[in-house]
Amino acid sequence: MTDAVKRAADVLSDHRASIDRLDAILVYTLGERFKHTQAVGKLKAEHDLPPSDPSREADQIARLEDLANRADLDPEFAKKFLNFIIAEVIQHHKKHQS
Repeated sequence: MTDAVKRAADVLSDHRASIDRLDAILVYTLGERFKHTQAVGKLKAEHDLPPSDPSREADQIARLEDLANRADLDPEFAKKFLNFIIAEVIQHHKKHQS
């Protein structure tokens, strides 16, 4: 293995280690987020509130789009990601309602 290839392999290994750490952060962050949304779902069910809040969801999507732009992340990807999470949360809230 040449020195250049060895350096490239080391850099690749460093990037992959960072990606692995960030993936763990994402998973734990999502876990924390869903703990709160589960509590919100139970609260909504106890008080006969609708499982979704389109106004809040629109505000959150706009907020995430702004954050994505500031973080140099594709805002369309960020919106798709949040829409996926919102859909999951609404399904959880509907389960609490039944």
